[in-house]
Formats: sequence, structure tokens, C-alpha cells
Amino acid sequence: MTQKPEHGRNMTERGKSGLLIKIMLAGIIICLTAFPASGAWAYKRIVVLYPAVSPILIEIGALDMIVGTTRSDHAVKNAVRVGSHLRPNIELLNALDPDLIIAGSQRAFPKEMKQRVKADIFYYNPVTLDEILVKIRKIGDMLERRDRAEKLILRLKKRLEDIRPLTTEPSVIYEVMAEPLRVAGEKSIVTSIVSAAGGRNLVKIDRKHAVISTEKVLQLRPDFYIYQVGPMNKNPVPPGERPFYKSLKAEFIKVDELEFARPGINAFDAAVRLNRIFRGAGHE
Repeated sequence: MTQKPEHGRNMTERGKSGLLIKIMLAGIIICLTAFPASGAWAYKRIVVLYPAVSPILIEIGALDMIVGTTRSDHAVKNAVRVGSHLRPNIELLNALDPDLIIAGSQRAFPKEMKQRVKADIFYYNPVTLDEILVKIRKIGDMLERRDRAEKLILRLKKRLEDIRPLTTEPSVIYEVMAEPLRVAGEKSIVTSIVSAAGGRNLVKIDRKHAVISTEKVLQLRPDFYIYQVGPMNKNPVPPGERPFYKSLKAEFIKVDELEFARPGINAFDAAVRLNRIFRGAGHE
């Protein structure tokens, strides 16, 4: 009986091994295609715990994914209210069976809460207009809405083209709350809005909000004293009617808190509006 040459047997074995590897690779590709472990499109049920995010999801065509929101979220009508952004009802939240929860910050949704839910957590906490655009792009990628997200980003950038340069840089103090007096610091979206509009925030404190005295306001001598009206500052006495501001040589401007203090799509319109206010006051 003739014995098969050794080199021929080795070639046969190598051929079988190569075929087996090809079959295994094909199987892996099929599995990855059919069952992606962390594909962005896997997110189908979203709970939004930060109201500024909902308009973004609506703009990129993801409204149908929202199953839960906070009670202060007026952009989404048919979702279940799960409480406030700081005190969501975890039992109700879990009952909605979300696969993604969008929260404002780790302070608002800390580690202890994360351990009580099965969903992934995405923190939305931009402090500048540029960071808002970065977050929009990230959300678009996560939900496989990249094209819609990019269109929204381009539209928001184009909105800022309506801002005109000023001949002087107006100084600003932004009142978040009248009693106790709380103002916007450097980590507030307001600072970025003011800067984009051509002004500067006089409060150089590395926090979102800061408590300061009325004496400090008088010492800083802002050109504009902007005060918001909304959930954090309900029915404040107009600053011009407050006895301790009688000597303050500033223009008092009332704005909507939801327009100026939330870091969302609204912030770009707020910057354009504030620029117009500056121009109307003779800073053009």
C-alpha cells in the first residue's frame, strides 16, 4: 500500500484548518449583525430626567422612544411622569422598563440611584453652547440619528450668525434667585449665552450658582442686571423697585428662566435675543 506523502497530509490539514477558521469568522459576523451587544439602535425606551433634552430628542426624530419624563417637562405630552429630576420615583421608573435614562448630572442621579436601575445612564450636563452641540452629536450617535443630529447642529450654528458684533462689551449680573440672592457663576450656561451675545458675566466664581450680597452687586457695577422669572425665582420684586438697588446704574432686564437657564436648543435663541438687547441699549 502506497503511503501518502507527509507534505501532502500537512497541506490537507492546513486546508481543513483554514476552512474551519473561515466558518467560525462567518458565524461571528452573523452573530454580531443579528445580536449587537451594545449597538446604538438597541436603545428603544428612554426616560428623560432633564427637560432640556426632550426638545433635542423631538428634533432628531426620537419622540416615540420617550416613555417617561419629569413633571416639569412640558415638551412631551404622552409620557409617564416619574417625579422630579432630583427625586424620581425609582419604582415607577423601573416599571417603565427603560434601556436608557438621560439625567442632568451625577448629583441629580447619583451612584446609589444607578445601582437601583438596570438601564444605561447618560449624563447631559453641558455648560457652554459648544458643549450642547457635542452632546447633541453624542445623542444622535447613541440613537442612530446622526444625520438628524447634524442637521440640528448646523441649524443652531446658523442661528448664531444673527448675532452682530458690539462696539463695547457690556457687563452682566444674572439673578437666579432673589431671596437669598443667588446669581449665575462661571459654570452656568448663562455665562456662555452672555459671552456669545457679546457681553461678560462679572461673577467669576467657578460654580453654576453663587450666593452674593447686594453690596457686592453695587460694587461690581454691572451695565445690565438680568433677572429670571420661573420655577427658581417665582414672582420676584423687580430689582428697580428694591430699595437697596436705587443707586445701581444698570439696565434691569426680565427674562424667562426656561429660555435662559436650561442648556438646550433654547440657549441659542437666548443668545440672539440678548445680543439684540445689548444693541438696543447703544452697545452696537
